[in-house]
Amino acid sequence: MTGWLLVLAAGLCQGGFMAPMKLMRGWKWENGWLVFACTAYLVCPWLFVAMTAPNVWQVYQAAGQSRISLVMAMGLLWGLGALTFGLGVDALGLSIGFAVILGVAATSGTLVPLLILNESPPRSDVLVLTLISLAVMLGGVAVCSLAGSWRESVEGKPKYAWGVMLCILSGLLSSCGNIGLVLGKPIIDLAVASGVLPDFAPNVVWSLLTISLFLCNAGYTGVKLFRERSAALFTTTGAARNVLLGISMGVLWMLGFVFYGAGTRQLGSMGPSFGWSVLMGSMVMTANVLGIATGEWKGAPASALRRLWIGVGLLCLAILGLGLSNRMAA
Repeated sequence: MTGWLLVLAAGLCQGGFMAPMKLMRGWKWENGWLVFACTAYLVCPWLFVAMTAPNVWQVYQAAGQSRISLVMAMGLLWGLGALTFGLGVDALGLSIGFAVILGVAATSGTLVPLLILNESPPRSDVLVLTLISLAVMLGGVAVCSLAGSWRESVEGKPKYAWGVMLCILSGLLSSCGNIGLVLGKPIIDLAVASGVLPDFAPNVVWSLLTISLFLCNAGYTGVKLFRERSAALFTTTGAARNVLLGISMGVLWMLGFVFYGAGTRQLGSMGPSFGWSVLMGSMVMTANVLGIATGEWKGAPASALRRLWIGVGLLCLAILGLGLSNRMAA
């Protein structure tokens, strides 16, 4: 029960980490996203490394420059995914943004390890269930996108279409984080050999990946701050409150990783399969509940809300199918 509760808490944190951005007043998107990026991608990861792997520099030296560069390159692609994540959710809202991104991310995140990184081909029954689940997943993404089409009449079709494209791109690039972790396995092994606890050893790779995330997101927001002349907003009345909200976004994002790692360890062999399903499903549900609660669907026709919940139901069904296929493969 402790494991399930921890995974559920991870889903609540990951699904709701962008909610504080809705409470910011007097700031533009780039102001809040820069504070979040500093907290989530720079301060928190290296704080965890300092606490769990004090000999990290010796580990990096032993790993070699080529391996570290390869991991950081995957982090850069993941950084583009994180950047388009923020822009896509800002354009479409929590409900549609999370549904589209997580649906595409789950699809690409399943296919890449299954077809590219796997040393041996999957069994036929596992492959069939996986492909059926992915088809249902893409159907759920399409239905959720259709549910939000009522926004076209309010915001304009080009803006809505652009938001959907950003979310699809974010979902495709999000799998690069997992690929980077796989490519960083030799670094993790070196960390364990140097005395770092196995549960904390992946932190030495996450910190490399998030450096690229920070540079990508900080670079883009820096350009926006300069072009839009919005850097001055950091000194306005209420800026301190907005900074705290941005920090809370970063803390929630990192707590999601911490809770999920602890939860999967408690669940044992069920962690990588059904634990992942509960995480993804709770993220989708949390984002949609918060989206409705914060007024994203105010004025929406009843048919649009029905489509939304049908799409979310399809996503959750597909996630359960992927969890079952992972369990069968294991």
